[in-house]
Amino acid sequence: MGILKTRKNKKYSYSPRHYQGGANPYKLEPKFDKYRKSTLQNKGLKGKFTTAWDDFKHNPDKKANRMVLIILAILIFAFLYIIDFDLSIFLS
Repeated sequence: MGILKTRKNKKYSYSPRHYQGGANPYKLEPKFDKYRKSTLQNKGLKGKFTTAWDDFKHNPDKKANRMVLIILAILIFAFLYIIDFDLSIFLS
């Protein structure tokens, strides 16, 4: 009946049909990891932030940097609007 015996997993030996060798075909790697310094080094949270900030400062693509700053400013203003921030506390 099989109550006391557990089932064994079936073994399946798979080899890709058109695999020529070389790198592991099963390794999943994000697209941009090899181009970014911040993902290659695991130095803790502070190290990740410092390398990401260095990437941001020394990025040759100024249009992308400007877009990040615009999005950040919009998010900050939206947050201040949601919490109903009042500038009159600085004027008096």
